[in-house]
Amino acid sequence: MSRSAAEITGRTHDGGAVAARGLTVVRRRVPVLRELDFAIPAGQITGLLGPSGSGKTTLMRAIVGVQRVTSGSVRVLGLPAGSSALRHQVGYVTQSPSVYPDLTVEGNVRYFGAMHRQGAAEAAEAIAAVGLEPQARQKTADLSGGQLSRVSLACALVARPRLLVLDEPTVGLDPVLRADLWGRFRAMAAQGTTLLVSSHVMEEASHCESLLLLREGRLLAQLTPAELSRRGHSADLEKAFLHIIQEAGEERGPAAEDRAAQDGSVR
Repeated sequence: MSRSAAEITGRTHDGGAVAARGLTVVRRRVPVLRELDFAIPAGQITGLLGPSGSGKTTLMRAIVGVQRVTSGSVRVLGLPAGSSALRHQVGYVTQSPSVYPDLTVEGNVRYFGAMHRQGAAEAAEAIAAVGLEPQARQKTADLSGGQLSRVSLACALVARPRLLVLDEPTVGLDPVLRADLWGRFRAMAAQGTTLLVSSHVMEEASHCESLLLLREGRLLAQLTPAELSRRGHSADLEKAFLHIIQEAGEERGPAAEDRAAQDGSVR
């Protein structure tokens, strides 16, 4: 007998900063997200983890309200995703830096801050939070890729969002910068911000308090890193995740796996 979504994830759907029920997205007749049910706790770092093509970006877009949903629902901070009342409460940082190359770091952050009625002091605080104070007067066109990513993050932070959604924020960063960013994320969560951070690198799961594991648009599990290690029978979180993938494939059966393979890739 197949298990219910609540049994698989080990979580209820009530409460939290984000709650999804039966969330389904179909594009060009290809299922991208398949009846997802989950709740993201407030004031914590939740990792959205899975291989490339598992539907992570589509899920994040649905949460911030810029993805058309085929069926089901997503509620964010108690309101339907995309509600106008959420514009000043939700920050979203995409994989591609969203900054103006002809403006300085400070100019970019102050510009985005003005949209949220934030001034120079708030902009300086956001720049300091991502460690870019020495580059504040430099044009972003002269920055490295990793620095550009941090400028985008500062532009989101200046709004002081209650929910911060980060799509692969550590891609391309060296180990020192990655460690620094995760330290800043933990500090933000300690101050009450809810963070949803996507990654395809299972090593980063250890930095999160809660994990959503996606595969082929399906939610395989919602658990803590310790639960992942225990359920996957390995201290190596990548091996543990692969074990859960295998376990899920066995539950669905070969026929279901064949159908999934014919559906094509997602992202």
